[in-house]
Amino acid sequence: MSTSAKSYAAQSATSPLAPFALERRTPTDTDVAIEILFCGVCHSDLHTARNEWQNTVFPVVPGHEIVGRVTAVGSKVTKFRQGDLVGVGCMVDSDRTCPSCQAGLEQYCVQFPILTYNSPDKHLGGMTYGGYSDSVVVDEAFVLRVPDNLDPAAAAPLLCAGITTYSPLRHWKVSKGQKVGIVGLGGLGHMGLKFAHALGAHTVLFTTSPNKAEDAKRLGADEVIISKDAEQMQKHANSFDFILDAVAADHDLNAYLSLLKVDGTMVLVGAPEKPLPVASFSLIMGRRSLAGSLIGGIAETQEMLDFCGEHNIVSDIETIDIQNINEAYERMLKSDVKYRFVIDMASLKK
Repeated sequence: MSTSAKSYAAQSATSPLAPFALERRTPTDTDVAIEILFCGVCHSDLHTARNEWQNTVFPVVPGHEIVGRVTAVGSKVTKFRQGDLVGVGCMVDSDRTCPSCQAGLEQYCVQFPILTYNSPDKHLGGMTYGGYSDSVVVDEAFVLRVPDNLDPAAAAPLLCAGITTYSPLRHWKVSKGQKVGIVGLGGLGHMGLKFAHALGAHTVLFTTSPNKAEDAKRLGADEVIISKDAEQMQKHANSFDFILDAVAADHDLNAYLSLLKVDGTMVLVGAPEKPLPVASFSLIMGRRSLAGSLIGGIAETQEMLDFCGEHNIVSDIETIDIQNINEAYERMLKSDVKYRFVIDMASLKK
């Protein structure tokens, strides 16, 4: 059984997103039904809507930075009740039995997690539909509690941009007294700055744009390095404990690897279109590590949300109506947003 819902979908890689009626399942015993209030706009949404990863099944309803209110719960749901402020991130299920899932690392599920959109829907058939919609039904195991003291619109990007940057900082134990670099000041980078600062690290932003320095310091940067300035870069050689690289464009990884201390680590969370060359000596000379990280598991995502509640951390956002989503995609391509678009889903009623 199912109920109808309003949404915006792309019907092809070249068509603009437009109104689309979809079906949401009737809640099972373990499901939570959610009225979606806000949904963040992630670059992954654009990649998928335009089939840039060559894996989109159309029609597609993007959106995996969801904040809403619980409207109903199944009879076996214990964690949530009607009226709770909740979130849904990039995943809505996994096999739950593989070693990764058992370790709370559902994002690395051996069978691959069921994503919030553009994944096989085991309940209704077809594909999962995301948060550019007025409602969603999700198993309680993949629903998150959003602290009530956070602005729900600005909290939405925490469900992807937030956990994507928090998870590596926590995994590599970033803490007070360390020197931490954040490469790039965008949707991911601005969250990395906020988290590294809140964790007590001496936080440094790398940017190609001198005009971003003032904003970076407002967001938590202790220093700003213009990465195109070789002299500035050289001054910081062999001095960083950890660097988080949030850039999705072509850039020189070796220039940053040389800034790491012995046993320092650089982690990639951005995904450039083409492979980036890494010189062996950039790693060998300081026993340095180059790693990658993908969102976070459900328990860690809840930890991140609780951390944000304690430290009053949210994303810097620009709220839009759903009718302006295609314009927002074009602006996002030009980096014309500080720093995340969030859709006010009340606009679906217009």
